[in-house]
Amino acid sequence: MKDEDFSFVRRAYFPTMIFQIDLPNPEKLNETLLNNIHGERERDQKGISRSNIPALGGWHSHNNLHKSEDYAELVGVINNATDKLSENLGYAETHNLRIGTMWSIINPPRSANKAHVHPGCLWSGVYYIQAPEKCGNIEFVEPRTVHLMNQAKYQPNKKRPKECWTKVRFKPVPGRMIIFPSWLYHSVDTNMTEESGEAANRIIISFNLNQVKAK
Repeated sequence: MKDEDFSFVRRAYFPTMIFQIDLPNPEKLNETLLNNIHGERERDQKGISRSNIPALGGWHSHNNLHKSEDYAELVGVINNATDKLSENLGYAETHNLRIGTMWSIINPPRSANKAHVHPGCLWSGVYYIQAPEKCGNIEFVEPRTVHLMNQAKYQPNKKRPKECWTKVRFKPVPGRMIIFPSWLYHSVDTNMTEESGEAANRIIISFNLNQVKAK
């Protein structure tokens, strides 16, 4: 049978979507956020324990930063991004995708975040404020674990299609926001930067999103 004797159509269903937003000129916003987060850490040096590893120096703030005026500008940026996301996905106009919890994490050298998900929400996100070189990529893994049990062999030395990847990493860049499904397992690699002092810290703000009735 020749190729022209049959129809060959590739269709993709049940995709796992990850959205990337890059802010232009984020330096002023990031400087303000950095000062606010350092203030949070001074007030609450112990923080809380979630996916961070306190024994390695990882610090996690409380979860209500979005309720403080200190973070109003970032909340506005997130709202703009989630409005675009909702429009892109055809979400109901009767509801808005909004922040339910928001927190900061500081990862000094040798610290990391364990693989985890975010229960009870639709989408989650991370915004990078300070990200020295080699400070730890965020890694997402194939959500269909049954697919990992028997994998196909691919052509050597050739990049496989993105739809066939079993993990993907994003390099942290100051001013970049990543929004992903809350059920998608993710972790953060160990901070291996060669920087020293406060400049060595990987500093981010994370948030969870749910639909709320539009006012």
